[in-house]
Amino acid sequence: TDPPGTRYLVQHSAGSGKTNSIAWTAHFFAELHDDANKKLFDSVVVVSDRTVIDEQLQDALFEFQRKTGVVATIKGSAGSKSSELAEALSGDKKIVVCTLQTFPKALKKVRELAATQGKRFAVIADEAHSSQSGETAAKLKAVLSPEELAELADGGEVSTEDLLAAQMAARADESGITFVAFTATPKSKTLELFGTRPDPTRKPARDNVPHPFHVYSMRQAIEERFIVDVLQNYISYKLAFKLAHGGKSYDEKKVERSTAMKGIMGWVRLHPYNIAQKVRIVVEHFRETVSPLLGGAAKAMVVVTSRVEAVRWKLAMEKYIVEQGYPIGTLVAFSGKVSDSESGPEEFTETSTTLNPNLKGRSIRKAFKGDEYQILLVANKFQTGFDESLLCGMYVDKRLDGIQAVQTLSRLNRSHPGKDTTYVLDFVNDPADILEAFKVYHTTAELSTTTDPNLVFNLRAKLDAAGHYDDAEVDR
Repeated sequence: TDPPGTRYLVQHSAGSGKTNSIAWTAHFFAELHDDANKKLFDSVVVVSDRTVIDEQLQDALFEFQRKTGVVATIKGSAGSKSSELAEALSGDKKIVVCTLQTFPKALKKVRELAATQGKRFAVIADEAHSSQSGETAAKLKAVLSPEELAELADGGEVSTEDLLAAQMAARADESGITFVAFTATPKSKTLELFGTRPDPTRKPARDNVPHPFHVYSMRQAIEERFIVDVLQNYISYKLAFKLAHGGKSYDEKKVERSTAMKGIMGWVRLHPYNIAQKVRIVVEHFRETVSPLLGGAAKAMVVVTSRVEAVRWKLAMEKYIVEQGYPIGTLVAFSGKVSDSESGPEEFTETSTTLNPNLKGRSIRKAFKGDEYQILLVANKFQTGFDESLLCGMYVDKRLDGIQAVQTLSRLNRSHPGKDTTYVLDFVNDPADILEAFKVYHTTAELSTTTDPNLVFNLRAKLDAAGHYDDAEVDR
């Protein structure tokens, strides 16, 4: 048995059941004894935003010990979270569950008790995402890229591994605390901090490269039918253009000069007309291709770049759906507030009646699980850690690089009875870049280079025949 103070990285594919793995790991750590039959850890801290994690932990422990009350969940309902943490970590609770927002306080208390009282802890970090501010946000500047920091400023969320890296980058030795990081897509910094080195007595080097302690890859998860291969029907809009135009390649510069396609293919992101054209393509593709899946219960996600885009997409999509009389419900998700004078005088939030009028006090997650909503638009939110097995379609109007591409498209991979197909229509990214991103975590990732041209021809014909636009509009 490794002594307290060891760090582990567990790389398990998205959708492969990490909640259960974390619950079992916490259970075994809570009961682990050393050679002298002394408990190895005084408490196990689980960092997770999954609402079911504490319930699963309670069930797992009760099954083996027939005891209740050994798991404490820090919610702040009985007072301050700081006092709840202090009581739970100083008392007889074997497992303490806290959210990502509460984690910095929990880690501070754990370090304090380890240093002053010699207590020993195991910290298990689940893959979670949350907004951050204050001191934590300042520390994140050292570990986030400029693009990630820009997204954070636009209401984006930070991951557990980013937060861990920010909290631990300057700490070389914490002998009383064992860390276990669970993630499907570890960053280089996470591997450096938590990976297992062939020679643990030496620092990371070219001949001593850290690697995950345990891996359950996408390939294995797909082969064992835990998840669905989301690349099987991935198609870029460039390829769709080629298929719909007799093999003629899409050239952005030529398209910009083409009066026949300027309206539909324009890339001025916030122009209402361009958004309206993409909305039509998305809604019609969803109706024709995605909606019939799973007996008509299939849902889709639209990924856009910014909160302003999310607001404009939502309003344009609602307008189009109402005009066509389609029975399609939509939701939009983003963090914080956003102002957009083009869309209205007031500030917009998720709960604005202009955007999501029928939430009735429900969270976006809970509302989307019902039958009334089929399409969810997101801006820097729910691209990770969002589990909805009915998701079968995704429409991407945002640049996705590396890990973010894998995390975002993996929202589609959750298995469901009868689910063997997903669709991704990408307006922005190059298929080669998407494939390269997946290869890091999926050794046999393949992209479909062709698809049924009739899908694109039929969609184009339906849009033309429906009279949604005329030659004058297209020439605009």
